[in-house]
Amino acid sequence: MPENSTLLKPNKPVGIVGYGAYVPRYRLPAREVARVWTGGKGGVPIKEKAVPGLDEDVITMSIEAARNAMSRAQIDPHAIRAVWVGSESHPYAVKPTSTLVAEAIGAVPNTQGADFEFACKAGTEAFVAAMGMVGSGMGRYAMAIGMDTAQGKPGDALEYTAGAGGAAFLIGPAEESLAVVNSAYSYVTDTPDFWRREYQKYPEHGMRFTGEPAYFKHITEAGTAMMQASGTTAKDYKWAVFHQPNTKFPQRVAKMLGFSLEQIEPGLLVPVIGNTYAGAAIIGLTAILDVAQPGDRILMVSFGSGAGSDAFDIVVTDKLAERRDRATKTQEYIARRTEIDYAMYVRYRGKLAMK
Repeated sequence: MPENSTLLKPNKPVGIVGYGAYVPRYRLPAREVARVWTGGKGGVPIKEKAVPGLDEDVITMSIEAARNAMSRAQIDPHAIRAVWVGSESHPYAVKPTSTLVAEAIGAVPNTQGADFEFACKAGTEAFVAAMGMVGSGMGRYAMAIGMDTAQGKPGDALEYTAGAGGAAFLIGPAEESLAVVNSAYSYVTDTPDFWRREYQKYPEHGMRFTGEPAYFKHITEAGTAMMQASGTTAKDYKWAVFHQPNTKFPQRVAKMLGFSLEQIEPGLLVPVIGNTYAGAAIIGLTAILDVAQPGDRILMVSFGSGAGSDAFDIVVTDKLAERRDRATKTQEYIARRTEIDYAMYVRYRGKLAMK
């Protein structure tokens, strides 16, 4: 089993200086999907999912989340040395999302920009990179974002759960942070559970590979390795958040790692906004930060198909209480909802080909 030397621990202590989430207003009830495709028969995996409007995409949503993070951090945007956006649904095949976000928050031109891809852990991949940049002393601040729009083939199981939204984190020195990131740990293998080839509109999933060899294997390995290397157990953490493809998987993996439902409940958002892919774990972290208290310890473990997991050991500081009310909270975005039917969803997501 991995030892301390395998942890991704920066040379200089780092943490979260600011954070922000964004969830689109529109909601498609899962019963609407069932009405169209199964005649309303059978159960549904979640209550509803968030759907972006006609004028929303990964860029606009990332800007909203980044501005929330900046409102909490209240730093000069010109001090940001990197803006990195992880997503499965970047609007352009050739043109970065990151430069538009950097421009919108005032971080240009003396900054590094890049788009990250690693399925559902693209957001935490950017988070780890931001830790490395700040922890190495290359820059004082780096912005890491995980954001996605709803993707799911009509009638496919993913259409019930593929939601939209995500989060942004400004990483900076530990002494300025509202939560210190003690360390990270990454675990990856070549497990073909989910993919989308170039020019394909919708992703495919490898059915039998999705659960045991992919999701559960990677999250339990990463979570266990992090706790063993850190000398902790589930009882040492106040909260935990795991990747949320549906409602059952994070509850089951939490139990496998020794966590209670109460420990994961604040960050379990998938029943009401769906699986936000690259933002699924980190948006859960924002919901936890909205209620956490100084000294609370948090374990976050993401999962990305293909496959891999990033685990993080985080401790809240006394700076959180004074900063979290400076921007819209995650549950406030969730409460702000407008229900739509399947026909409106088809229009908003461009699923009806006109030519």
